[in-house]
Amino acid sequence: MTPRINALPPDRASLLTRLMYRIARKRFGEVPEPISVAAHHPGLLVVSAMHESMLERASHTLPASVRELAVYWTARRIGCGWCVDFGSMLMRMEGLDLLRLKEIDDYATSANFSDDERAAIAYADAMTTDPHTVTDEQVDDLRHRFGERGVMELTYQIGVENMRARMNTALGIAEQGFNSGDACRVPWR
Repeated sequence: MTPRINALPPDRASLLTRLMYRIARKRFGEVPEPISVAAHHPGLLVVSAMHESMLERASHTLPASVRELAVYWTARRIGCGWCVDFGSMLMRMEGLDLLRLKEIDDYATSANFSDDERAAIAYADAMTTDPHTVTDEQVDDLRHRFGERGVMELTYQIGVENMRARMNTALGIAEQGFNSGDACRVPWR
């Protein structure tokens, strides 16, 4: 499957965009397709890169497993294969156990998930359902577990993943093979 807007090849990209491609390739091994598609609008590409960088730096209140599982659940719920693929790679890079992802549909009863992880996944599900089904009791429980700062971080991360996943699916951006070791589909390679 090819995206609905093709990736912008480096020979048609600005100097700044080529630099961003180089940084992404160094960090992830390949240029993530959402970056090469967004490169058609350099201003939004820069804003997105700055936002993602700042979000990563600011998100250290929650344990990585709680944050990443909530984001992963959100990507799956929306149906963004690219986000699931890339998110799995990020979890692997964080040293998290990927085998338990096979049981994520049973997170509520599986012994492979902690109570905190279960609460975060349930919150991600409630936020991603349209219309959302978040309750006061759910937020109170999360506040007890993670504090107000943690609830804000979790809510923001889930909200941002909703945006990412919906944009990627709308643009037809599919798995790139980041977690599988398969060849990347970036066309200029």
